[in-house]
Amino acid sequence: MPEPELPEDIQQQAARLTRLARDALDSNERAAYLTDRDEILSEHGFVARHREDDDVLVLYPDDWLDADGNVDVTRIDDTDRGIERPLSGTGTESAWHEIEAHNASLVESVEAEHGPDHGKNARAFADFLGNHYVRKIETAGAPEVREFLEEYYPRNAWPTEEQRSIVGESLELLFDAAGVDVPEPAR
Repeated sequence: MPEPELPEDIQQQAARLTRLARDALDSNERAAYLTDRDEILSEHGFVARHREDDDVLVLYPDDWLDADGNVDVTRIDDTDRGIERPLSGTGTESAWHEIEAHNASLVESVEAEHGPDHGKNARAFADFLGNHYVRKIETAGAPEVREFLEEYYPRNAWPTEEQRSIVGESLELLFDAAGVDVPEPAR
């Protein structure tokens, strides 16, 4: 299978920034995420559109656009150049295994560097995100972190008092291991 025209890591960054923009409560924060996303994509000759009705990020070459910024179907030479990435929902079983392996490696690094209490908290978040959303740690946005902290963690993680007292820090360590900032509710 040939390499995609838009590298996978750029697609993931664009999807993450779109989720963060979608979930942002502040309009300035939303605009900043979208500006960052658009700048990253423009470096690769792509543009994005969030199809809100089914929560899908559509990425396509900027040479498909006319002077007004609309897609001109006569410029589409190969529809396979366009990319659609679901921003929510579940995936296939093979996707789950891939995501679980990725998230587990991040959990292991947190535990190895910061101890078992942070490791247990990181594992709880990885279980929540993988099982409920089939998503990698770095794709989580504010709503998922909030749901984890307010609903899942108190009822399903069975934390000790020490683990409960450091869960915010544990999430920061986990997101740091993934190379991204932790979404706002955990700060």
